[in-house]
Amino acid sequence: GTTTFLEAGLSGRYGMEGIAEALEQIGMRGVLGRHVMDMPGYALEKSIIHPGLVETKEYGMKEVLHMYQKWHGKHGRIFIWFAPRTPGAVTVETYREIVAKAKELGIGITMHLAEVKEDVEYFKKEFGMRPVEFCKYIGMLGTNVVLIHVVWVTDEEIKLLAKTGTHVAHNPSCNMKLGSGLTPVAKMLREGVNVGLGCDGGPSNDNYDMIEEMKIAALGQALINEDPKAITAEQVIEMATINGAKALGLDKEIGSIEVGKKADIIIIDYWKPHLIPMLNPITHLVYAAQGQDVETVIIDGKIIMKNRKILTVNEEKILEEAEKRGHQVIERAGIKPIIHWSVE
Repeated sequence: GTTTFLEAGLSGRYGMEGIAEALEQIGMRGVLGRHVMDMPGYALEKSIIHPGLVETKEYGMKEVLHMYQKWHGKHGRIFIWFAPRTPGAVTVETYREIVAKAKELGIGITMHLAEVKEDVEYFKKEFGMRPVEFCKYIGMLGTNVVLIHVVWVTDEEIKLLAKTGTHVAHNPSCNMKLGSGLTPVAKMLREGVNVGLGCDGGPSNDNYDMIEEMKIAALGQALINEDPKAITAEQVIEMATINGAKALGLDKEIGSIEVGKKADIIIIDYWKPHLIPMLNPITHLVYAAQGQDVETVIIDGKIIMKNRKILTVNEEKILEEAEKRGHQVIERAGIKPIIHWSVE
């Protein structure tokens, strides 16, 4: 049921060019964030990233411009953003250079921030300020910025996000799986922060099911606030639709069904045991529906999936290739699955 997404950290080694090509072929809409870094020492010493992913600032900036010139705005569906790595891998000077270049090109910036408690301690130790304060210091707050996670922040930081129009991407299943904590979404929404919904990456989410992610988001806020009404089903759906579109600067084009907007629509088959009786379609969508219930997907007026069959590419062939290559990668890496049961 996903029509549009923001990928918050790509490089050549992550197959960024191939992802852009896949968007073109499938017919999806995507915003692709390209990594930039300039402090490999810290990243390697702390085993943050694999040595093969270390790049110079010059190379990263060059690749952002290459992808921007080749892909940005193509078909009205593919967009290129900056996705600088987190502090510890990027200097203050480079952050400010990225902010200036993004403003010049008219594109956005996305970055992970305050995902774990250790992040806060790092900011305080290295810069003498908290995460959102640091973003203000480098000029990386505003309507063209999407900060990911933003779990460990104070009330004052939340107010600063609201004041500057900075967007937040909430990734509840990822935060729960990794035990990172949960973004104070209910408080952010009350303060006027625009919060969208995400799922981070495959290793920390596993299935990219955005229908499921809505339920997890609602349950998570009910838990940490000790209030089942902390956020409403309507608010959660808005996070997954119009709020996300606003974060990407696309809310004038998509995110809601209105006259003059592009037709990005999903059709859900409600005639399922877990959805009957259909008493309230809003709460059912958030608390009972599943990704497998999406029957049709329309993007920019074009039917991409019908009767659960993708029409633009050979899905079966892609699945077979992915299964084969996935096992090949694991075998080359010498990794064995960790199985805690005694299975012969």
